[in-house]
Amino acid sequence: MKYLSVAIIFSVLLLSACKKEAPSFNSDVKSRLSVEFDNIAGSSNLQLNTGSYSNALGETFTVSKLKYYVSNFSFTKTDGTVYTVPQAESYFLIDESKPVSLSADFQVPEGEYKILSFIVGVDSSRSTMDITERTGVLDPTGEGGDMYWGWNSGYIFFKMEGTSTASTAMEGSYMYHVGGFGGYHANTINNIKPITIDLSERGNPQVKTGKETNIHLMADILKMFNGVTNFSIAKNSMVMFDPLSTALADNYADMFKHDHTEN
Repeated sequence: MKYLSVAIIFSVLLLSACKKEAPSFNSDVKSRLSVEFDNIAGSSNLQLNTGSYSNALGETFTVSKLKYYVSNFSFTKTDGTVYTVPQAESYFLIDESKPVSLSADFQVPEGEYKILSFIVGVDSSRSTMDITERTGVLDPTGEGGDMYWGWNSGYIFFKMEGTSTASTAMEGSYMYHVGGFGGYHANTINNIKPITIDLSERGNPQVKTGKETNIHLMADILKMFNGVTNFSIAKNSMVMFDPLSTALADNYADMFKHDHTEN
């Protein structure tokens, strides 16, 4: 009995020593949190120009350009409080050809977060602001130059181009440019897509000073073809500002999945 008691006490002490203490956070202090966008095609890493992929209809295609806007970020803590990133600091242009653009960096209050929210696109308030208020990736004369319709006074939210043997366009090309923020009038195309991702299943980010914390997302471009609507390159090799763009936007709204968190 004596030996049993000693064994129990030893086990309790060992478990206590091994148990991790819950981190303490100071919500008055901000620290770095990044969100990484890892573009893929199904189970394959996206390779511009050289990769060959197939959609649900069996049409093969390559990708020469992939760019999209993400903005209006907010993060919800496990206690339910929400931190909304200041709007001026909340616009990012993801460009597969520029690795540095694939990570969005923020300063957020210390704490454990369970939900990530953002939109694919550029909101109507920013789209209609004076041009002097639209800088950096939103500058139509600079970084955002090829993501803006001068003739339509609006941003292209999602741009994907490449070639396909199924294409009926010149040189087997296809071109999908999706935009539309609702416009200045009723019944105008609105392809702004809100995204909400539950982080708890694959690891909540625990943001604390002195740590590098990263939310790693996978963005599957096959979802653009294979979703609510199975989209055919043969039937639609070019889509721009028309009602069909809404089908594409509805599809790619489901392309973001949380892969893991690095704390």
